[in-house]
Amino acid sequence: MDPLTERTPRVVSAVKLLRTAERRKVGRFLVEGENSVGEALATHPVHDLFYTADAEQRYSPLIDRAHAAGVRTSLVTDRAVRALSDTVTPPGLVAVCDLLDVPLAEAMRPGTRLLAVPVAVAEPGNAGTVIRVADAVGADAAILAGDSVDPHNGKCVRASAGSLFHLPVVRERDTAAVLDSISAAGIQLLATAADGEVDLDDADELLVRPTAWLFGNEAHGLDAATAARADHRVRIPIHGRAESLNLATAASICLYSSARVQNRKRTDS
Repeated sequence: MDPLTERTPRVVSAVKLLRTAERRKVGRFLVEGENSVGEALATHPVHDLFYTADAEQRYSPLIDRAHAAGVRTSLVTDRAVRALSDTVTPPGLVAVCDLLDVPLAEAMRPGTRLLAVPVAVAEPGNAGTVIRVADAVGADAAILAGDSVDPHNGKCVRASAGSLFHLPVVRERDTAAVLDSISAAGIQLLATAADGEVDLDDADELLVRPTAWLFGNEAHGLDAATAARADHRVRIPIHGRAESLNLATAASICLYSSARVQNRKRTDS
């Protein structure tokens, strides 16, 4: 059978999923590469898998697994896979999956201890990294609040390195609704701030509590109204000469610090 081309209707339809509006319209998105496609197959419905001849050689066990699971698998031309990808060097393996984000209420389950809440995060690589870190430390969910990037953006999916499939991810544009829901669940709100009144090194008594960390926009940080809702503003001590930390690094430090204290508490008790 001849490979599908960039003009094949099924490929044309999938290419449209590179656009946010189309993803929301049809409820599906694209996943690229061996790791992400493998995680998708293991955890969520996959509708199509497109692969090049070269990818067929490199990823044949994965393609066979998809075929055995009833996924429609299709050989495509190199040109077709370039159209399906937003990377400079496509891996040659693209899956069509159902959207993953869940309603806000699903992140507020009984027993929730740790939430990552990027607010108005514009850079998809940062959003994906925060999701990956949240997964790594065992957080209960990641909530992209306000005017944040779509977590199904290709760069965000790649930056999450498969973690997008491991924990609940919420996208809620109403930041006030997010904060209200978190507070109503009895979870404290902590915000990072260079002039925060609490030093992270001295915050263990705070960190042991159920916590939602608020992380602000890359360029402007948290807006004043959101920062004012925080129960405490926490500064990350910088002992060297760096002026500041970027969003993903700050999120990694804060989420790890909370997980360390909460896990120690569980072990001790």
